[in-house]
Amino acid sequence: MTKDLTPTPHIGAKLGEIAETVIMAGDPLRVKFMAERFLTDPVEFNHVRGMLGYTGTYNGKRVSVMGHGMGMPSIGIYTYELFNFYNVQTIIRVGSAGSINHDLHIGDIAIAQGACTNSNYAAQYELPGTFAPIADFQLCRQAAEACEKFGYNYRVGNVFSSDVFYGENPHNDKWIQMGVLALEMEIAALYMNAARAGRRALGLCTISDHILTGEVTTAEERQTTFTHMMDVAFSLI
Repeated sequence: MTKDLTPTPHIGAKLGEIAETVIMAGDPLRVKFMAERFLTDPVEFNHVRGMLGYTGTYNGKRVSVMGHGMGMPSIGIYTYELFNFYNVQTIIRVGSAGSINHDLHIGDIAIAQGACTNSNYAAQYELPGTFAPIADFQLCRQAAEACEKFGYNYRVGNVFSSDVFYGENPHNDKWIQMGVLALEMEIAALYMNAARAGRRALGLCTISDHILTGEVTTAEERQTTFTHMMDVAFSLI
């Protein structure tokens, strides 16, 4: 495609319409909520497949927000295109996760220093071993500092990025034994795409349910009330 057209079939933006830093969420309605709450003069750059994206300013700095859908294949497509076709330098995911840690409860934040996974996503790189997907250290450290400043309860460590939501044999006890904090479905692919592109990435997750205690939230609460992780994400801009 020529440069005056959209570079990819999944994102409707022209070159230059997306900022170098993008904050992403799985739910497009959460993206719309972020654009309205945090951005000054947001302009929609994407609605292809309903995956909303907006660019505006936050404290005078240009930033974009965009949806990435559910699961590693979906976030894998969108973040690959952002990194490799739109020259995005930093992607921060804000999402929900299920806690398997007794110190992380509803509304608390898991900062994903690393992401374990049962996905075959890394097979494409034909590596002679197992790749460990990790966050950008500076972003990770700044996020922890922001949580301290805001007074938000958080933990830093491994999350588990699963390819399935309704697993026949999840073996959560095994991941608990290895100190994994929470379960989600996207961060491992985000970190692999960032590593391959030489870019920066961080995953922040608000605990939406607790696998061990049965605590849960509603879809509406997840969409509109998980603002603490958003505060942290935008503080990194």
